[in-house]
Amino acid sequence: MSDRSPKTRKRWRQVAVGLLVAVVTTWGVQTGLALRNAADRPTDAFLVLGGSIQREIYAAELAKQSPQTPILISSGSPDPCIWLLFDQSAAPQNQVWLERCADSTFGNFYFSLPILQQWQVRHVTLITSATHLPRAKWLAQILLGSHGIWVETQLVKETGIPGNRESVLKTGLDVLRSLAWAGISQFYSPICRQVSPLSEIDLEAWQQRGFKCEHQGGLDRI
Repeated sequence: MSDRSPKTRKRWRQVAVGLLVAVVTTWGVQTGLALRNAADRPTDAFLVLGGSIQREIYAAELAKQSPQTPILISSGSPDPCIWLLFDQSAAPQNQVWLERCADSTFGNFYFSLPILQQWQVRHVTLITSATHLPRAKWLAQILLGSHGIWVETQLVKETGIPGNRESVLKTGLDVLRSLAWAGISQFYSPICRQVSPLSEIDLEAWQQRGFKCEHQGGLDRI
């Protein structure tokens, strides 16, 4: 009995490993096919990463060019500043949403993923800056790509130095935890309770409290 028990346990371990490999392989193939199909689709949504008001100015132009395509701005400028930018550009606001939970680049995708999934997005265009690459693109491809969402990138030209800082250590750590979360997120989704449509921003209430916008937005005169 004692001779057979180790053999039995070894056999069950082999079966478990085999099943795990089969599941991972099947998931990988299905995800790969989904990404290939999504790449041929038009953009379903724009995801704008916070860190520079220039990206939100660019988003306002996108809203005018593609008024039916939803725009998600993740932890960008203060809400009234974004509202004023869109108003100043006469850009439609009804398809623009603001997410306020993220406090890092990893957080941008951590909280944006469930929202994009709720919108049934398969092809997203990521709006960021050259100084934010390659980390932002890699994290997007890992976290969003693991759910079959194809990512393409549009870069916004910056004036001055945006808020994001890149380093090999930061990039490496973010890539590692993104790989871990790509697996965990197949079973669990975080909920951000700070998501609001831009069209519902109460500008008068903000004016009473006071706020400050980046001078590059040209809102100082408003």
